[in-house]
Amino acid sequence: MMTSYKHASMLHTKLSFLVEIIIKCSVICAVFLSLTSTVYAAKCLFVSSYHAGYEWNDGIERGIESVLKGKCELDKFYLDTKRNKSEGFGKQAALRAKAYIESSKPDILIAADDNASRYLILPYFKNVKMPVVFCGINYTVEPYGYPYANATGMIEVSPTKTLLKYIEGSIKQVRRGTYLASDVISQHREFELNHAAYAKQGIILRPVFVKNMHEWMGAYQTAQEASDFLILGNNGGIGDWDKERVASFVSKKGKLLSVTNYDWMIRYAILAVSKVAEEQGEWAAEVALAVLNGENISDIPIIVNRRWSVQVNMDLLLASHIKLSQNVMLHAKRVSF
Repeated sequence: MMTSYKHASMLHTKLSFLVEIIIKCSVICAVFLSLTSTVYAAKCLFVSSYHAGYEWNDGIERGIESVLKGKCELDKFYLDTKRNKSEGFGKQAALRAKAYIESSKPDILIAADDNASRYLILPYFKNVKMPVVFCGINYTVEPYGYPYANATGMIEVSPTKTLLKYIEGSIKQVRRGTYLASDVISQHREFELNHAAYAKQGIILRPVFVKNMHEWMGAYQTAQEASDFLILGNNGGIGDWDKERVASFVSKKGKLLSVTNYDWMIRYAILAVSKVAEEQGEWAAEVALAVLNGENISDIPIIVNRRWSVQVNMDLLLASHIKLSQNVMLHAKRVSF
């Protein structure tokens, strides 16, 4: 009888040990799976007007990713309308995006820059069930009829007046300037807004829109004799742009105060007072999360960007012998290439 009892006791101990091992293994496996795979409650689709690799687009994308990481499954669709400028291409790209949205069924759309609203949101997603957060729309939402019942967003405004103030504080004669940019719709609009602001100060601003790098270089060199200062607009849309070649050219030919509203153009300009692309993406992503958590999108007002970045290209500044104002140098980040 004693032997039978001992045998049963030993068997019970072994079974208890085995059960304990199984439980521990199950816990370890569950923890491992939770660390290696994430199950998201929602799916967010980022629709870019442009293409991956375009600096402004990439900045917005970084902002979105930094906020949504671990909180929403992020999918992406690129309309690619910076490299393909025709209206026909834009409409076809929007149809492909619409088909993708219908098949992938995201919970919310984040639409960046004007063409996403022009070709996709306005025709197909105005006042529908799908919530939309836009960002990067230049200056006004009027062409797209916002706000919608299902949409809100952030407007993109350049620090035109701030840049003008810095120009006036840095050079003695500010009578005429050149605005040099790629020949795209957004840059024509950007020039008109700059032109109006400078005209109020009695300054003549002449536009030059170019289609390739050769034209850009020619216009840059002409401006050295024709203007008191040079504003470098966006180079997006100039397909043959060679960063190294343009930087070398500018370092040799630049005599004027050159300024820009685009942070990636600081390589070719002395001073940049620019919008922060990441701000657009961060804000859009925060709003997307708020809507997914139950906030009514129609209660969230449309706003404008609020952050500026000030940079000085020390290589070009020293080579030009131009003296920027103390106010600029106090606020600016100094960069070299």
